Amino acid sequence: MLQTKKASFYTLGCKLNFSETSTISRQLSEIGFTKVDFTSKADLVVINTCSVTENANRECKRIIKKAKKISPLAYIIVTGCFAQLKPKLISEIPEVNLVLGAQEKFNIPKLIKNINKEKIVGCELENLAYESSFSLYDRTRSFLKIQDGCDYPCTYCTIPLARGKSRCDSINNIIKNTNIISKRGVKEIVLTGVNIGEFKDNNNNFSDLVSKLDENSNIDRFRISSIEPNKITNDVINIVKNSNSFMPHFHIPLQSGSDLILSRMKRRYNTKLYANKINLIYDEIKNVCIGVDVIVGFPGETKEEFEKTINFIKSLPISYLHVFTYSERDNTEAIKLSEVVNISERKERSKKLRILSNKLRRSFYEKFLHSTQKVLFEHENKNGYLYGFTENYIKVKIKHNKELSGSIQTVNLQEIDTDGIMNIKII
Repeated sequence: MLQTKKASFYTLGCKLNFSETSTISRQLSEIGFTKVDFTSKADLVVINTCSVTENANRECKRIIKKAKKISPLAYIIVTGCFAQLKPKLISEIPEVNLVLGAQEKFNIPKLIKNINKEKIVGCELENLAYESSFSLYDRTRSFLKIQDGCDYPCTYCTIPLARGKSRCDSINNIIKNTNIISKRGVKEIVLTGVNIGEFKDNNNNFSDLVSKLDENSNIDRFRISSIEPNKITNDVINIVKNSNSFMPHFHIPLQSGSDLILSRMKRRYNTKLYANKINLIYDEIKNVCIGVDVIVGFPGETKEEFEKTINFIKSLPISYLHVFTYSERDNTEAIKLSEVVNISERKERSKKLRILSNKLRRSFYEKFLHSTQKVLFEHENKNGYLYGFTENYIKVKIKHNKELSGSIQTVNLQEIDTDGIMNIKII
């Protein structure tokens, strides 16, 4: 067993990973470890990885090297999606002591008590149990996992290979966790998972969960993280519309505005369904913020199909984009598809969509200039400024004031700064 007790952590990827890293951190603190910043010397380093793109893989390797440079004597554990998909590859990196798959990522306290020579543990995906997790203190808001894994067959995605089949927490346990989080002074929770719209607890579905959280939680704010368009029901829209705690903010993956490409991706909707859903949300919730994921450069995406995506996005009341450049992933169907888009063209299309995203975000912000909004301020002092978000996800800033950190304040939105962030005045 490790005799010394300093642990550092590094998280790559999604909100789900942040919730899990935080849970692992608390597990280690319970057996006597003190958490230190990643830039400080540690005896144990846990790196939670992502594998959505090739760039994520490269970043993982870079962070492993950096960890060893900062803490030359540290015991380095690598877990997460990249570890699950490529355990042998990671195990061959000299700096890595232990690779943990999905089965064992929450058993680190037990495993380090009896460190042996086995370098890869728990990478089988059969009969995975559900492990509850949530983040605390790492950021202003908490990320609460409600679901894990995915049963969808999207041709570009490795998540089912990295996280297994869809499985869910119970509503009772989720409510219990929200109350724990609330007692720690957290004011906002983001409900997260791989495919949260697939949430099931006996006869209860995602809208039942949202309804019960709305009725039974002491949390000021809830946000729904990314949710598939085919899983946003009228019930969910109505709850958000009438709720005091669920924020008017949806993040809804599109991936492509071309029906041809959507079919090649094996997405479970077409542009007609998507447009109907976006327009319905906008009609019902006038101040709503709608974020959208888009993948560019997927095989078969000709210039004409890409233009369809551009025009489709422009036709909808979308507030911002998250743009992903298609990246070939081992063991996916997409890697076998013809009509591959060259890398330079993928990058050029990504650039175009990011420019469009900036325009959409500014247009969305302009609609609320001089309005009164409630803002949850972050905790960090960033170059003399304090940042925060309105209920409908407008990013704001003000001169740093320690008294405002972590608080909800009523503000007036005054002007959009050159950096695209809203300047405000406290009311």
